[in-house]
Amino acid sequence: MKHDRSIWAGSGLAPCRYGASRLLFRGPERRLDGDYVAAVGGGLTLGRGVAEPFPALLEAELGEVCVNLGQPGASVEAFLADGEAMAACRGARAVVLEAVGVGNLSNRLYSVHPRRNDRFLRASPVLRALFPEMDFAEVCFTGHLLRGLREAAPDRFDIVREELRIAWIARMRGFLDLVGPRVVLLWRPEEGGGEPVTVTEGMVEALRPRVAGVVALPGVGMGEDAHRAVAAALVGPVRACLEEARAAVAAS
Repeated sequence: MKHDRSIWAGSGLAPCRYGASRLLFRGPERRLDGDYVAAVGGGLTLGRGVAEPFPALLEAELGEVCVNLGQPGASVEAFLADGEAMAACRGARAVVLEAVGVGNLSNRLYSVHPRRNDRFLRASPVLRALFPEMDFAEVCFTGHLLRGLREAAPDRFDIVREELRIAWIARMRGFLDLVGPRVVLLWRPEEGGGEPVTVTEGMVEALRPRVAGVVALPGVGMGEDAHRAVAAALVGPVRACLEEARAAVAAS
């Protein structure tokens, strides 16, 4: 697990582990019994460099335990591969799911590290045939890979972009099928053309029938103010999920 611990070196955060999970999460460790909210996602959810990330602010506002399951560079693939993380999500009364990681999941063109999803592992024969001019031996991260592919051949990159969007929707649907409908999807629409592949409105709409709600926050960054804005936008939808969950328990 030395490789995973290196993520936290110099962060000022004390990581914790839940059960036999192979993932490390932001501490302090929270209880996973009774009513709690699970926050699942990447860098925004983790809140590296932020004293009080939005899961902590939600906990204070709602008066409910909020478990921060954020992972740096993660897609939903990291959680699907970890039984303890999925158990924590299934046991939660409500889940906040950050819509991230379009390029950070294994697909028919390339594979990524099962825990550090931003780490590129290998290209498939299909991708090698599609981009014969690319030297994949020098690629370590998915961001490097995707920028290189886009620069090499913008027209052929459309094939990569479509494959990643299809894979992302399928993997997110798989997560939602396992966790259930009391999920609030947190989406930060990208403004401009910085990243090669981003979550589009169409991708979010494909998931809308399976979630309790969608919170879209365009232009929100990663700092303290951003986390306060995210928490404020999530309070209402998450509270509604908690109330619905309690009503279902009372009726059963």
